[in-house]
Amino acid sequence: MSLSVQNKVPALVLGGSGYVAGELLRLLLSHPLIGPISVVSDSSAGAVIAHSFPHLAPQLAAQTFISFDEALRLSASFTRGAIFCAAPHGVSANLIERLLQTINNNDVRIVDISADHRFRTGPEYARVYGSEKASDTQLAQFTCALPEHLAQVSTRHVAHPGCFASAMLLSLIPLLALDIIQPEVYISGITGSTGSGRTPSTGTHHPDRHSDLYAYKPLAHRHAPEVEAICQQLTQKSARVHFVPHSGPFARGIHTTLQAKLKGSLTSAEIHQRLADFYAGSTFVRISEQEPHIKHVAASNFALIHASATAQHLVVLCALDNLTKGAAGGAIQWMNRLQGFPEQSGLTGLAAGWT
Repeated sequence: MSLSVQNKVPALVLGGSGYVAGELLRLLLSHPLIGPISVVSDSSAGAVIAHSFPHLAPQLAAQTFISFDEALRLSASFTRGAIFCAAPHGVSANLIERLLQTINNNDVRIVDISADHRFRTGPEYARVYGSEKASDTQLAQFTCALPEHLAQVSTRHVAHPGCFASAMLLSLIPLLALDIIQPEVYISGITGSTGSGRTPSTGTHHPDRHSDLYAYKPLAHRHAPEVEAICQQLTQKSARVHFVPHSGPFARGIHTTLQAKLKGSLTSAEIHQRLADFYAGSTFVRISEQEPHIKHVAASNFALIHASATAQHLVVLCALDNLTKGAAGGAIQWMNRLQGFPEQSGLTGLAAGWT
């Protein structure tokens, strides 16, 4: 399937000055079926986009950020469109509410990368994030899952799981679906500094983070209830997730280690084969015989999974890029699906290797 330049689907990127927005732009600028791309940032409206993302300057030329009001007027003219929301948690819901009042065409689709549409009801969201943002009516228009785990969605729009959640779900969903583990799991994960966003803080300031490794929010991170909710929806199993996140001294990538008790006796090779069968046909998930490294996936939309088992104990390792598969790349993968494009479109670039 190919479209002429005139028939490419126009795109809006909301929250356009952050790291995830920059990654969306990097990928969308070479997407064969999406364009032109308008980038929305009220705080930077009128400023040259390449000043925020110098590495993208060769293709952005002198293009400038637009305001959200301009984006509303533009979206109202779409007969078909792709809208990506990379605005912060708590901000996205209001922006998307206003967009939903403007767009009335089924061919205008939204993928929200924030947390605001990841839960089915406002009270569920409030339990984790402290206050309700989107109405239940608005939430009902979104499905939250990874594309590898849901062949079709009945909603017009999609909420992409968080970056840590993406790695945890890729490891956990097949284990629950295949009914090979006890539904209580222990997961530790390490993320790069880009996962903390573009605004500097003590935790992301280079002298503090360089050559350091530390845990934060042990057993209290917001992605754990998010993962539990998605597992319940997709597998009808109530998983208990004990999660300890860590900050690592690198910019891109996530590495998670899941531990669980097997229901029966399975060898590493048998589990490896079951995972390979589960993800057969999933372009971006590879079951590896070797332990995965972040450098093997950084700057790509691929994820690596490796399993080891001894007697009743199972360990599953997963590595992915937090900005790509865990955010922008996964969102584009969903948008490809929603628009009827080949799911791999614009996403088959390989890992950089030596980041």
